Amino acid sequence: MLHTAARFVCCSILFVGLTGAVSVWAADAGFAFRDQPGEHLDITFAGRTVARYMLAHDTQRLTDTYKPYLHVMDAAGERPITKGPGGQFPHHRGIFIGFNRMSAGGKNYDLWHMSGGPQVHQKFLDQQAGADQARFTSLVHWNTKDGQTLLEEERTFVFRAVDAPGLVKVDVTSKLKAVGGDVVLAGDPEHAGVQYRPADEVDRKQSRYLFPADGNDPRRDKDLPWAALCYVLEGKTYSVVQLNATTNPKDTVWSAYRDYGRFGAFPKAEIAAGQTLTLDYRFIVMTGELPAREQLQKHYDEYASRP
Repeated sequence: MLHTAARFVCCSILFVGLTGAVSVWAADAGFAFRDQPGEHLDITFAGRTVARYMLAHDTQRLTDTYKPYLHVMDAAGERPITKGPGGQFPHHRGIFIGFNRMSAGGKNYDLWHMSGGPQVHQKFLDQQAGADQARFTSLVHWNTKDGQTLLEEERTFVFRAVDAPGLVKVDVTSKLKAVGGDVVLAGDPEHAGVQYRPADEVDRKQSRYLFPADGNDPRRDKDLPWAALCYVLEGKTYSVVQLNATTNPKDTVWSAYRDYGRFGAFPKAEIAAGQTLTLDYRFIVMTGELPAREQLQKHYDEYASRP
């Protein structure tokens, strides 16, 4: 049973840390939300931050706050293993969504580099936690520079228990409603879609990708069910797989080859005025080397068979 959470919710849940040991925590030491209003929402377990939703929007520091995104934290819950503002390609941030060639009303907008306007968190529509999962939904407006809203997005994150050596398993669902007329989402795999960006200090010489079959080319092969990355950050090895739901737009291609580790799925879509497009992905982040291809496919099969 799920229970609605306001600022702080505790319950029991399984969580696996760097040691690989599975612990069952009592009701006063489980999943919780810890809110710093106007800045970020922490998803914690036993007082340890496992993920952080960055939601600030401040015109005085616009470059740092022009889009909300999700950080994944290290096993100690102290530092993100994903990227924030600054560094190379400052618009790359954690788990994020954007399109560099988005059009509405005969005009083009870049909401990847964010030169066309900001994505602005409005409020939380839902926050829940229970013995098996925690979830929240952020209402995000995709605005033009003059404040016109083109898309209303309901961005939902669902965190579930993971087995060793996992850090986080999170489903990311983006419901995009066209409220400013017909909207076209386009671009290219390098600058559009739902993607993951490791922290800027990643060791570029050690980044490696894996796909469902030998010879897969993410630039050419469409609708790959998943893509995975192994990267090294300050001497520690992390791996992440992104799973592509069968309900996502067809002809999706991937950007999954950059040594700095930014990778993800790129779907194209048209959304008629008043209609909604749903994008759905799962990210599994873990310590250590990538599992075997067969194990990653097993994760995908489990994801694809959800009710």
